Amino acid sequence: MLLAVDIGNTNIVVALFHQEELVHEWRMFSDPNRTSDEYSSILFSLMRDAGVTLASIHSSILSSVVPLLIGPFITVLERITGKKPFIVGPAIYDKLDIKIPEQAVHEIGADIVCNAVEAYGDLKSPCITVDFGTALTLTAIGGGGEILGVSIAPGLRTAVNSLFHNTAQLPSVPLEAPPDSLGTNTIHSIQSGIVLGYKGLVEFLIDKMKTDMAGKTGISKDDIRIIATGGLNSVLKPISSVFQTVDKQLTLKGLRRIASLLE
Repeated sequence: MLLAVDIGNTNIVVALFHQEELVHEWRMFSDPNRTSDEYSSILFSLMRDAGVTLASIHSSILSSVVPLLIGPFITVLERITGKKPFIVGPAIYDKLDIKIPEQAVHEIGADIVCNAVEAYGDLKSPCITVDFGTALTLTAIGGGGEILGVSIAPGLRTAVNSLFHNTAQLPSVPLEAPPDSLGTNTIHSIQSGIVLGYKGLVEFLIDKMKTDMAGKTGISKDDIRIIATGGLNSVLKPISSVFQTVDKQLTLKGLRRIASLLE
């Protein structure tokens, strides 16, 4: 089996794949102050509780947007498999089915690469991935698998937390759509600004990116598929019809696909 680890700014997601099937998934908080021993203890406990034996895991792959956690998790994964993990980074990009602009090779996020690899690998057509994480990232992928560009904004939760922590009287509120845009109390007013505001932001950016992709490559806007991922995509899904596909495991599946290309 393959052990895939996706380290984000807020959460670390660990998945176990048997061939193409995701058989286990675990989450823990991202904490750069934790040591490899602490993360090993947590992960070993989770696997033991799930009845997973270390001998059943033959390889591992790591994606991280938190540089301080790469070293500790290399150690953790070496303890589990007895060998170094594959690491999503510039050293392996020439082996992928997508094309990363030369100027972006050393700065593009590993999670963005994983999303692009899975989206294009599955669709084999132009698409835009929309990842609702700590940051909101929209990635445009052309018909030949080339990454045409990325748009980055604060994530929904990041925006709400910033409002809550930097104002004296505004509370933290549930991330759900209000009855309408005319907020008549503080909670509905914030939901109107954040949730409905982000609906407008996402839909505008998708339309703008489609237009720019069509203008630069000749792709028809109607042929561009939109794939949403990330835990907070469920906030906008009920109030927007812009997404053709929603796949919360897109990044993890991208890790599995990358590992299959490297093995």
